[in-house]
Formats: sequence, C-alpha cells, structure tokens
Amino acid sequence: MQFIRSRVAALGLLATVALAPACQRGAYLPKTQLAPVTAQPVGKALPENAQAAATIAPYRQRVTDQMTAVIGQAPVALTKNSGESPLSNFVADIQRVRASRELGKPVELGVMSNGGLRAPIPAGAVTMGSVFELMPFENELVVLDASGAVVQQLFTYAARIKMAVSGATYTVAADGKPQDILINGQPFDASRTYTVAISDYLAGGGDNMVFFKPIKPRGTGVLLRSAIAEYIQEQTKQGKPIEAKVEGRVKF
Repeated sequence: MQFIRSRVAALGLLATVALAPACQRGAYLPKTQLAPVTAQPVGKALPENAQAAATIAPYRQRVTDQMTAVIGQAPVALTKNSGESPLSNFVADIQRVRASRELGKPVELGVMSNGGLRAPIPAGAVTMGSVFELMPFENELVVLDASGAVVQQLFTYAARIKMAVSGATYTVAADGKPQDILINGQPFDASRTYTVAISDYLAGGGDNMVFFKPIKPRGTGVLLRSAIAEYIQEQTKQGKPIEAKVEGRVKF
C-alpha cells in the first residue's frame, strides 16, 4: 500500500509540474497571414470552360423551356401603381379564390401589397417566366381568422396608402380614415371575425402590417406563385384572356 501511495503522490507532483508552465503562458497573439490572390476577374473576356458548359447545358435548356412556355394571353399589360391597380386586384382576387377552394368555404378578404408585386404581367403572351418575375418569392398562401378590431386596422392601413382589398370597398374620408366599408356588399361588422387570404410574409407583419402578426395563420400548402400560374392556366383552358381592371374598390 505504501508503494501505491508513493506512486500516486509522484504522479500528482509530475502533473503539477507539467501543467504549471502551461497555466503561466502569455496571451495568444494571432499572426495575420493573407492567402495569395487567386481570383480571376469575371467578364466576357474570360474564356468559357467547355466541361462546365457541357454539364450545365441540359439543365439550362430545361429551365429555358419551362420559363418560355406560354400559359396565357393578356390583351393589355397588368400593371401596378399607387392605390388600386389592375395587377394588385388580379393577385388579391386569385388569393381569395384559391384559399376558398383549399378551405372548402368562402374566404371573405384578399390582401396583397404593391411591395410583393415585382413585375407587371406584359401584354401578349404570358409565360411561366412572367409569373416568376412577378412573384419571385417562395411565399405560401395562408388564411387568417381576423377579429373585427384587426380588420379595422387593416382598412386604416389601406386608406393611408389607398390600397384596394379584394372582397371589399371603402371610402377614404377627408381626414384619411376609412369609412363606408362594405365586405361582400355588407356593412363592416366590428363584432365578428373575418377570414383573410394573404401571403405568409404579410401575415407575419411584412410591409408594416404588424396588426396581423399575433394571429396564427392557417396554411394551404400552396405557393402564391403556383396559385397565380395555375389560375392563368385554368383561364386559358376555358378560352378566357388574362385581364383585370380598376373597379373603384377605393373611393375618395
């Protein structure tokens, strides 16, 4: 036993001696070491890599074929502008129609801000690429169950920027506040709950729609971009053109 105790004591002493210098080392001082410059300027003068180009070619062609596929015809361009516009009416209506289909019951309001619409739908052939340019985001179409108080905030927000709301009409009073709000032809009832079709981005408070943020959205599993493309395809199958107009949803 005495031998074992001696061995343990010796090992403890050795560990103490070995660790002591390590604990007394100075602070670590990093040394700057720059990697050599290997980047090449990218431009038309840079020759194409034949192997890389051959690898990419079939994928590039597939994307080109998909994006240039014509899915509809628009007699005139659908554009956005401040206030009510053909393009914002078009997309907001699609949201409400598609959400109603997914839920199996009517959805009363559809909301789309100008900020989410990134390009017009051009006159003439409407391609899948046109839809991607309009809606380049992976936003999902969702439905909110909004109280009357929240819907009042929505129209207060809308009146400030003269934004149209699908399924409703209202008047912007001289003081900039909304009045004479009609939802599906019926006077707005602040005591009830309304369903709102909207993108998950706006539902989360995007574009300063913070009044929607506390509401838990009901997902549809449908990308807003897909809803737009599929609506255009359905209209085309029925022999209908792609069109929308300003309808006086916002009055002054």
